[in-house]
Order: sequence, then structure tokens, then C-alpha cells
Amino acid sequence: MEKILLKNIENPNSADINEYIRVGGYGSLSKALGMQPKDILEEVKRSGLRGRGGAGFPTGMKWSFAIADPKSPKYLLCNADEGEPGTFKDRPILEKNPHLLIEGMIISGYILGSEYGYIYLRGEYPQARDILNNAIKQAYEKNYLGDNILGKPVKFALAVYQGAGAYICGEETALIESIEGRKGQPRNKPPFPVNVGAWHMPTIVNNVETISNLPYIVEVGGEAYSKTGNKECSGPKLFCVSGHINNPGVFELPMGTSLREIIYEHAGGIKGGKKLKAVIPGGISTPVLPADSIDCQMDFLSMSKAGSMLGSGAVIVMDESVCMVKVTHRALKFFEHESCGKCVPCREGTEWLRKILERIENGNGREGDVELLSDVAGNISGRTFCPLGDGAAGVVMGMLKHFRNEFEEHVKNAKCIFS
Repeated sequence: MEKILLKNIENPNSADINEYIRVGGYGSLSKALGMQPKDILEEVKRSGLRGRGGAGFPTGMKWSFAIADPKSPKYLLCNADEGEPGTFKDRPILEKNPHLLIEGMIISGYILGSEYGYIYLRGEYPQARDILNNAIKQAYEKNYLGDNILGKPVKFALAVYQGAGAYICGEETALIESIEGRKGQPRNKPPFPVNVGAWHMPTIVNNVETISNLPYIVEVGGEAYSKTGNKECSGPKLFCVSGHINNPGVFELPMGTSLREIIYEHAGGIKGGKKLKAVIPGGISTPVLPADSIDCQMDFLSMSKAGSMLGSGAVIVMDESVCMVKVTHRALKFFEHESCGKCVPCREGTEWLRKILERIENGNGREGDVELLSDVAGNISGRTFCPLGDGAAGVVMGMLKHFRNEFEEHVKNAKCIFS
């Protein structure tokens, strides 16, 4: 398919505004400013664009809620806190095509009636920070940002806010808390950010990939956009593939491309000619799939039917040499470390899971530990303020569903069976 989000990123100086304009950049903004915001919103709805951050909520519907709220000002926040292990799909846009994101932010702000935007950037992306700040400076100089944009009575101010590296700040309400200067912890919902968000005002939070689709939707129209992908989940999707693979990287493919095609055609198959054992399809917080379950479409609805989630589209490939107990242990160390501590099920539960897994992996497993893992995970799931706890529980439950025998063998043999 024609590249949309990763178009021109191999060009020299692709992050420079003059290069972006040379290949048609900011043309969609000019077109959008000649349209009514409500008409562009209808094109977004017609496109079928869903949020690419993991939840997959219809973007146009979400925006309608904020637009309908009479309070002002309204805020537009871009979630660039790409902190989940295995996820690096937004980085090429941030570092190689920043003006695509900026143009998408301005168009989105125009639709929403928002004059203020922030890009909340992952703390571990200092290079992206410098590139974004330079790109924003260039956009101000060319009058794509600021007052009276392109001679129209339209205002939009944009700035980068860099977080401190907390995974929890990828959750929209924790992100808002952080931007407001407080500790990044999730808020109770409702009220939802579309009505009570940043500084208690209507706020839209979308991720980098979602917002970067806006210039193309304006350029070709919602109906043409919807023809890429499938009927329920349309448009291009960025898949970042890592692990035991010959050709790791970020691939732009139609939404709904099969997991098998991604692994064996685009990512070059399993490294060293080994057999595929398992795949984590959407980042570490999505349940694992065994090798015989990869004939599934990578979209929000199909992955749910397959027993996992699309998540961020971060495909982590594991070959036959991998110990699934060790993978689960490593994942729970991450979730325990990144838990914000606000709610008991996540704060205490992730530690319990990590400790049980640690003793099983180290050969000190006890009879009943496998059942205990399942019990603790079940008592975390659905009982936390935000999805971090659900992600931790989902990792354990997915592993036990497909690879329970490995956990039982670890306990029985009092050692790692792959050592």
C-alpha cells in the first residue's frame, strides 16, 4: 500500500519544514481552513478512524462529546508517552516526520475549537524532544501556528511537555495530572476528560498515530480513507515488530493485515530458522498467542475474538527456545515497578505475582503456586483504577491459558526447564 504515515521518512532532512512543504505538507491544513469544522468532523466519522493508542474508540464520536460541551477553553493533548515494552511505532513520526503530527494537531484543534495543544512526550525520547521543538519553531515562523493562521481568524498554540518516564502517564487521566504538575496517577472516571479534563476543561487526548492520520483524511476524504483496511477498522496501521525475527522494525500496513503475514512476509520470518513458539501481538500488556493462533487479522475486533488485543500494534515474536515463565516474570517486574500505587489490587497484586513467579523461576516453586497465580490475577482484573492492573493480570492469565504446562513443570522439577 501507499505509505501515508511513514511517507518520505527516508528523505534527507525529512524533519525540516521546507522538505515537508516540498512534498505537499500543510496542504491539508490550507484545505481544512477553507471548510467548516463540523464538515471536517463528519469526514473523520465517515473515515472510521479509531484511536491507535490501544482502546480503539471511534475518534469522531469521542471528539463530538468534547465539541458538544459548552465550556471553554478546550485542550488538545497528544499522547506521545510511548512507554510500553515492545512499542516504538510513534518514534519514526516524532523524529522523521514531526510536521505531519503538527499539521494533524492544528487540524484537530480547528475541528474541536481548541486553541491550545500539548504534545506529552516520553521522558526517554530526548532526541525527539529537540526535533519536535525545532519543528514547532519552524511552524510558528511560517504562520502555521500562532494567531491568524494562514490569514484566517484561527489560533492554535502548541508546546512539548516532557514527562519523567512513568509508564502510567500513558493513561489519559494520569497524563493530565502530570501536565497539571502533579504526580502521574489516574483519576476516577466519570467524569471523563472530554468534559472534565486538563484544568477542569473539555479535553481530547489522542496518540501520535491517531492525530497523524488527519492530514490524509482531509486530503482524500473520509470515504476514500475508509477503503484501506476493513469495514469495522479502517485506515493504515503501524506495526512494530521485535524479538526473534529476521527483519525487525516498523511496518505501515492496512488495518486487518494477518499476524502471520506480518511475521513471515514483512518481518522476514523467525531468526535462525527456528520454530515460532508464541507472539505477544500488541505490546506487553496484551495476552500472548501460541504459534497455532497467528492466522488472525490484526484489528481491534478480530484480535478480541482471537483471545488477545491489538493494543499498540507492538508484535513481540518468541521462538522455541524461550521460557514462558521467565517472560512472565520479566513482565511482572515491569508492571510492579511502574504501578503508581494508587489502588490496592494493582499495588499489592503486581508484587505478589512477581514474587510467586520469581520463586517458580528460581526453582523454589510450591505446590499450588500455579493456582495461586491464577487466583491473584483474577482478583486484580477489573478491580483497578486504570488498565495497568488489567494488563499485568492479562499477561499471567494468557500465559497460563496457553503454557500452563511450563509453569507446572518448573514447580515439579524445581528448576527452569529451559536452563
